[in-house]
Amino acid sequence: MEIAIRKMQRGDEKFVIDLMREFFNSPATITNGSEKIFAANVKNCLDDSICAEGFVFVDGEKIIGYAITARSYSTEFGGECIWLEDIFIKSEYRGRGVGTKFIQHVKKLFPDKILRLEAEPDDVKLLNFYKRFGFKELPYLELVCERA
Repeated sequence: MEIAIRKMQRGDEKFVIDLMREFFNSPATITNGSEKIFAANVKNCLDDSICAEGFVFVDGEKIIGYAITARSYSTEFGGECIWLEDIFIKSEYRGRGVGTKFIQHVKKLFPDKILRLEAEPDDVKLLNFYKRFGFKELPYLELVCERA
């Protein structure tokens, strides 16, 4: 199995949105998302947004996962951040190095940026995976104010 990572491209929309439905219906997210949000996420990744960049993980021609990164700035850390917003890999491909390959890919793409992500606090296995790459838990409660 040779998994490749490439930028999301036109023609990937249906596959990525199907994966988003699965991801947002899992314990990894608090909300269930919506078709409107899924479409907006993909559109932003495909329309060269300055904030969002989409990636797909492919096994041959088959899309087996996706990820979205988002740019921000942290006054706390004094630099630009890359948020790993979504990382989703189909269950049958988990544990095969796809996540490792993606984190390494992001670190090479953004070597001078601070990497941030959110994770489910009860998923000890996933937290340990991220910690192997140097991620540390922050003792924060994140708040959100959604658009009206």
